[in-house]
Amino acid sequence: MDLTPLNKTYKRILVGVDDSDDAQLAFHYAINYAKENNVTLIIASIWESQDLNSYQALNHNFVNGSKEDVLNRLKIYKKYAEKQGVKNVITVTGEGHPGKQIVKKIIPETKADLLIIGSLSYKGFRKHLGTQAGYMSKFAPISVMVVR
Repeated sequence: MDLTPLNKTYKRILVGVDDSDDAQLAFHYAINYAKENNVTLIIASIWESQDLNSYQALNHNFVNGSKEDVLNRLKIYKKYAEKQGVKNVITVTGEGHPGKQIVKKIIPETKADLLIIGSLSYKGFRKHLGTQAGYMSKFAPISVMVVR
């Protein structure tokens, strides 16, 4: 039996970002990998509309502001990655359950071949205890690197 590691080369790296420490660590790892290997970096952030309370969901200004906040943060992430030397940076967003959006929508649409994610969730990680990372690790049709 040959136990030689596969020399898999990734061309399109997808990183899921939020404001958690683990997601930031994953983001910086993805930047370094993309820069060192001259590959495309795809930065994804999901607007979690299901976490809104009734008042927020009915408040048009709050909903639009939240979506706009996600888009503005993605612009900042993109600018930072480019400043660090990544030549090809793409940003994408979705709405809903982060794990499902990334696995079922963003991976197929972007044709990513490696997903890099943090292990904890920003919004109440004690409640979810990494369920997003667990979901994506289990169901993603591509290789997944979970950063701690």
